[in-house]
Amino acid sequence: MKNREQSLFSRRHFLWNAAGGIGGVALSWMLQREAQAAQDSGAAVSSGRLPHFAPKAKRVVQIFCAGGVSHIDTFDFRPELERFHGKMLEGKGENQGFFGQPGLIMKSPFSFQRHGQSGHWASSLLPHLAGCVDDVAFIHSMVAKSNNHTPAIFQMNTGFTMNGFPCMGSWLNYGLGTVNENLPAFVVLPDPRGLPAGGSINWTSGFLPADYQGVALRTASGEPIVDLNTPSTVDFASRQAGMRFISEMNRGFASEHPDDTGFSARLRAYELAAKMQMSVPEASDIAGETESTKRLYGMDIESSQGFGRNCLLARRLLERGVRFVQLFNGGAFGSPRINWDGHENVSENHTTQAATMDKPVAGLIRDLKQRGMLDDTLLIWTTEFGRGPATQGINSPGRDHHPNAFTCFLAGAGVRPGISYGATDEIGYFVSDDPVTIYDLHATILHLLGIDHRRLTYYHNGINRRLTDVHGTLVKGILA
Repeated sequence: MKNREQSLFSRRHFLWNAAGGIGGVALSWMLQREAQAAQDSGAAVSSGRLPHFAPKAKRVVQIFCAGGVSHIDTFDFRPELERFHGKMLEGKGENQGFFGQPGLIMKSPFSFQRHGQSGHWASSLLPHLAGCVDDVAFIHSMVAKSNNHTPAIFQMNTGFTMNGFPCMGSWLNYGLGTVNENLPAFVVLPDPRGLPAGGSINWTSGFLPADYQGVALRTASGEPIVDLNTPSTVDFASRQAGMRFISEMNRGFASEHPDDTGFSARLRAYELAAKMQMSVPEASDIAGETESTKRLYGMDIESSQGFGRNCLLARRLLERGVRFVQLFNGGAFGSPRINWDGHENVSENHTTQAATMDKPVAGLIRDLKQRGMLDDTLLIWTTEFGRGPATQGINSPGRDHHPNAFTCFLAGAGVRPGISYGATDEIGYFVSDDPVTIYDLHATILHLLGIDHRRLTYYHNGINRRLTDVHGTLVKGILA
């Protein structure tokens, strides 16, 4: 009897063991899921597990202004343009404009002032972003390879001027994987007015597995994704039974064909789509946002309402674990143009486009900052190239494409705020100090996410491909 009593657990001992056992089961489940996620997201990365070092940023939001924003009419103040106004452009070599119709040097139609403690110049075109200059790092010495929209957009998004290469969001998705179960790791928010030049190629996964491509939401529709909602004629029990049956069939086929990566990718996509039926409507429902927040994003103004909603939606997606959100401001061409392509009249074109973008992007920066999210979020503002200091033809108020120099800016995690890097010459034609290629920009972005750009590779057609090709140097001057 005594030995039997000694073999029994006390109540406290029993509860302690039970709790420990449950914890062990939970830990085992979590470790298994982590291992599976690592296998799914980075199995082909030559360097093994990522990140390579401690990241500054956990997530990225990229604003891409399609059409070619004029650097000399926004953030790159060149006072010498006024002195040379109306004179022929000389001593700059071969004309780099797309249409080859160089006219006369034209001063900016917008006034410039210094702003913030940094005293950075910004034009009257962007009064709201002018108030954010102390939060961002400007790069005034960007150079691009092409003076043609589609190849230049491809280069900014994929590192290559040809199509078929993975975009930056896909590389990050491939390298770092997802941090949520119910939403894609890479979401694209096109301009409600239309898609950019090249369309969906800009968020392709290229030769990477299909899992890693961007998921574009329908920003001009009340239904973010086609056929997202279950038809009203299908009851819940029937749908659940059908999904179980299909799942069993899919799993059986997958186990019998383990080398069919295309099927596995589709299977994961369908599983994610099922989860998105609950998560996307909640994430895209901004009805619960305060009126002051909506005003911050310019949703009370007709011109900025559509893009303002996209910027607010981007913040909500980032909050819910989406790693990379890409927003496009501007579509493809059009008449009148629905992007920043100011060939005919740069003042009219840029005034129209700025009204859609200025307040929403400034609102996004301020909202991320006040929520403490800017500490671990990297915000990127880019365009494909700049615009030339001379008019496009004699007696024309427009500017042509200009790949020799343009401006972009970054803000947030790991970025030095309130600084300017690089410079252009007296009229903004050439980079005069610290040129930055798109390869350099991509290398720096990957670095802020804990990735050595030289080690994020994928073997394709006999080559270890990477986002930065065989180039890329860190822009250390903008790093905190």
